[in-house]
Amino acid sequence: MKLRDFGLLFALMALWGLNFSVIKLGVSSVHPLILTALRFSFAVFPLIFFIKKPDVPWRYLIAYGLSFGVGVWGLTTLSIGAGVSAGMASLLLDMSVVSSLLVGWLCLNETMTRNKLLGAGLALLGLILIMYSEGGSVTGKGLVLVLMASVFWSINGLIVKRANTKSIFAFNIWGMVFAPLPLLLLAVMLEGTQVITELPNQLTQWTLFSALFQAYPTTLLGYWFWNKMIMKYSVSSVAPMTLLVPVFGILGGYWFYDEAIQTSQIIAAVLILLGLFVGQMALPRFLSVKQYKGV
Repeated sequence: MKLRDFGLLFALMALWGLNFSVIKLGVSSVHPLILTALRFSFAVFPLIFFIKKPDVPWRYLIAYGLSFGVGVWGLTTLSIGAGVSAGMASLLLDMSVVSSLLVGWLCLNETMTRNKLLGAGLALLGLILIMYSEGGSVTGKGLVLVLMASVFWSINGLIVKRANTKSIFAFNIWGMVFAPLPLLLLAVMLEGTQVITELPNQLTQWTLFSALFQAYPTTLLGYWFWNKMIMKYSVSSVAPMTLLVPVFGILGGYWFYDEAIQTSQIIAAVLILLGLFVGQMALPRFLSVKQYKGV
């Protein structure tokens, strides 16, 4: 990976990590699914009227909108509303690094080298250590929701690869148009129509800030660049960068909500960073897993 791309991805991970604190700010006043629907509504309209539809089948756009809008961020925002701390939500969502390696290997025939496996192993040690530390709160319901979201994160990479489009920004916009309505319908199914009728009374300046922050720098700018990197590099090379997100997510929770940072979390962050850089290193003397197995 080029140094410039690596640096920009690093900055993007910081933005995404701090975004979890912004989500927590929003769910304090409105239903999580409604907040997520606002996020994608702001991101799509009116921009979609000025962006030409990418030359990809509709099934990829619909699949991306549902997976990304409902699967990843609908479930993640629900988990924060269900009591998972901002720092822990960012951590648990990063479990997608394991499923992304498997998706890339099984579905896209990507090479899984020993250094990538070693890097993932070190990162997983860090994740496990943070999960068992005393800092950050997790509820049973929230845990299930965010782990489900992490699987959808991996599926997103597969959808983008299968779509094989060069119009990444247009693909983002036209895919996300399929997110708000299912999110609203799901919210009504879970809570009734009052989640919509009461919205005008629940909107505050901080709710709008949360939705707009998620819509523009986090979603439009962030995922345009992310999907561009997915197309440029292998899923298994880009996915480990997300290991940085919980580092900034934990810091954001500490800065804005006084979520405690334990010594074990600091050690875990070091393991995560070490795993990230090991996974990115080019070690040609190592055989890939497929070569080792004689495949």
